[in-house]
Amino acid sequence: MADLHDVIIEPVLSEKATALREEGKYVFKVQPSATKIQIKEAVSKLFNVKVRSCTTLNVLGKVKRVRGKVGRTSNWKKAIVRLAPGETIKIFEGV
Repeated sequence: MADLHDVIIEPVLSEKATALREEGKYVFKVQPSATKIQIKEAVSKLFNVKVRSCTTLNVLGKVKRVRGKVGRTSNWKKAIVRLAPGETIKIFEGV
């Protein structure tokens, strides 16, 4: 991975992700080839926070139907990043 911005694609803004935020955990959509160490480094440098741990999981795409044709959404990788106590990511406070 060349750039920190290439590791993290976007934050996940779901109801479950919002509930996890209260526990100090933040959820991001990341590159499928990204490792836990790269994700920790990217989050800590981009948001100036101390990362405690990182959990990753591969999310399988869902089967969808559009006008009778069966298709599939893309697979993607999710990272749940746990911050040190007292740390927060400021961009999520208004969401």
